[in-house]
Amino acid sequence: MNNLALLCRTLTEKEITSQKELSGKLRVSIGTVNSLIREATQREYIKHEEGIYKITETGLEWLEQFKVDNAIILAAGFGRRLVPFTFDVPKGLLKVNDTPMINRQIEQLLEVGITDITIVVGYLAEKFEYLIDAYGVKLVYNPEYSTKNNYVSLHCVRKQLKNTYVLVADNWMERNIFHAYEPRSWISCIYSEVETEDWRAVVGARDTIIRMEFGAEDDWVMIGPAFFTREFSQKYLKYLEEYYSRPGTQDYFWEHIIKENIDELPIHINRQDASNVYEFELLDDLRAYDPTYINDSGNEILSAIAEVFSVTQAEITNVRPMKEGGMTNRSFVFEVNDKKYVFRQPGLGTERLISRSQEKNNYELMKPFDITDEIIYFDGNTGVKITRFYEARVGDPYNDDDLVAMMAKLREVHATNIQVDYKFDVGERIAYYEALANERNSILFEDYALVRGWADELIAFKDYLAIPERLSHIDYIYANLLFLEDGEVRVIDWEYSGMADPIIDIAMFSIYTYYSKEEMDKLLRLYLQREPTRTEEARLYLYVALSAFTWSIWTEYKQGLGDAFGDYALEMYRYMKRYYRLLKKEYLDELMPKEQD
Repeated sequence: MNNLALLCRTLTEKEITSQKELSGKLRVSIGTVNSLIREATQREYIKHEEGIYKITETGLEWLEQFKVDNAIILAAGFGRRLVPFTFDVPKGLLKVNDTPMINRQIEQLLEVGITDITIVVGYLAEKFEYLIDAYGVKLVYNPEYSTKNNYVSLHCVRKQLKNTYVLVADNWMERNIFHAYEPRSWISCIYSEVETEDWRAVVGARDTIIRMEFGAEDDWVMIGPAFFTREFSQKYLKYLEEYYSRPGTQDYFWEHIIKENIDELPIHINRQDASNVYEFELLDDLRAYDPTYINDSGNEILSAIAEVFSVTQAEITNVRPMKEGGMTNRSFVFEVNDKKYVFRQPGLGTERLISRSQEKNNYELMKPFDITDEIIYFDGNTGVKITRFYEARVGDPYNDDDLVAMMAKLREVHATNIQVDYKFDVGERIAYYEALANERNSILFEDYALVRGWADELIAFKDYLAIPERLSHIDYIYANLLFLEDGEVRVIDWEYSGMADPIIDIAMFSIYTYYSKEEMDKLLRLYLQREPTRTEEARLYLYVALSAFTWSIWTEYKQGLGDAFGDYALEMYRYMKRYYRLLKKEYLDELMPKEQD
C-alpha cells in the first residue's frame, strides 16, 4: 500500500515516461514498478496516455487520506553548541548562504502546499515574530524551554499532531524533501562514515527502524525532519502525555519516546543524501558549508577575539561551549595557534549586579600569589574577559581529599591579607537586589515580609559580632575550583569578591552544594583545622542564612529579566528559613545578649 501511494504521489509531482525513471524515484526494482503500475491501473488510480503515466481523479481521491495536514517546527532552544552566534540570535535564525535556516524550511513547506505551519519558540521568542507576517505561520511559546528538552515543545502543540511534519529549526535541506502526500511515518536519516553523537537508526525489514541508539559510525544517523501519520500521532500522543507527567524526563528529546517504545511506535527510515540534509552543530560545520563564516562571520565577539590576538577569524578554531555553564555569565572555549582560551561575556542584567572594574582589580591584586586563572584580556568596563584554558577538572565536594585541598586553597586566599576599599556586605546586597527585583515585581514569595524581618535580625547579629574582614572570594564554590593535572588548584571567577568575614566563603560553598548541617560542620572543621568555637559555628549558620537569602532575591531579579533557574530561588529561601530558626533557637540569645531595661 505504501509503495502504491508513493507511485501515485510521484505522478502528482512530475510527468514520468518510463518505468526505469519510476524505479529510480521509488527506489525499487523494475519488476516491483511493473507490479505497482499494473495494480494502480486496475484500480484506475493511474493511466498511460501518449507515453506518459498520469494520475487520475480516482487516484487523487484515494491519495487524500495521505494528505499532509500541517507542519510543526521546534525552535525554542538556545543552541548552546553554536556559541557565540546564539548569544544574540536563535539558532534557527542563523543565516546559511544568506538565508535564515528556518526561512528555508518554511519556504520548502509552502512550495509543496503546506500552509498550516506552527513554530514552537522560547529563547529570544520575539526574534521570530517577523515570520508571522512574512509567511502566515503561527507561534506558540514554550515556557519550559530553558529547563526541559524539546519533547516538551512538542507537548505544547500536541493537539496539532495529525498527518504532521515535525522539524527542528536548525536543519538545512539543499533540495526539498517535503511532499503534499505522505503514506507512512518516517525519520530522515543520512549515512555517516565518521563517528557521530547523533541518534543511530538500526534498520530492519521494509525500512522499519527496529532500534535507536546514541552514537554511530558507518551507519544511518537521524538528521533532519520527521513525518507522523495520523495513526502514529494518536499513539505517540498517549506516550507524550505520560512522559510529560513522569519525573526524570526533563532532558528527553522527542525521539526518546519513540526509542523507548519502538515496538508500539513503528516508524521508517527516510534515506537522504548527506549532501542534501545538514545539521549545523558547531561553527566548524557552518564554515564547511558556507565559506562566508571563515573570515568574516559578522559576529562581533569573533571579531574582538581576532583583534586581541592579531589574527584572522579563520585562525580562531574549535569554538565550543563550556561543559558547565555559569549562573551569571556566558562562556565558551576557543583555540588560537593551538592554544586554548576561554571567552567570558557577562550575562543578562549583570551590569547592575557586578562592578567589573572591581573584578579586574581583584585579579590584578591576586596575580602575585599565583592563585587565579591567567588573564589574557580584561575590559573593566564591559566585563568581557579572555583567560587561559586549563586542562582540569572541577573539585568534587563529596571527595574528602578534594575538600582538604579546596579548604587549604581557601586559607591561602584569606592569608593574602589584601585590603580593598569595597565590601561584599550581605545587608547592603540584600537591600540592593531587593530594589532591583521590586522594579519588576519579581519577588514572588508570599511570606517575604516576614522573612525580610528575620534577615534584619541576622544583619544586626552580624554587626554585633564585628568580625575583622578580609578579601573574600564570595563565589567560592566547587565549580570555580580547577584541579590541574599536576595537582595544583586554581580559583577562578572573582567577580563578587570583596571585603567580608572570611567564613562567608565556607557558607557560599555549602549552599551551592546543597550541603546538610553535618556536611557544613565538617567543611568548617577542615578549613579551621580544629574544632570551631560557638561563635564560629554561629558565623557559619549566619552566612548560610543571609547568603542564601541574598541569592534567592538575586535569582528572583534575574528570572524577572527572563533567565530561568529552576527551583534555585526556592532552595535558597528554604536555607534562609532553616538556619534562621537554628540561630534563633541555639545561638542568638547566648551570643548577643538583649540590652537590659
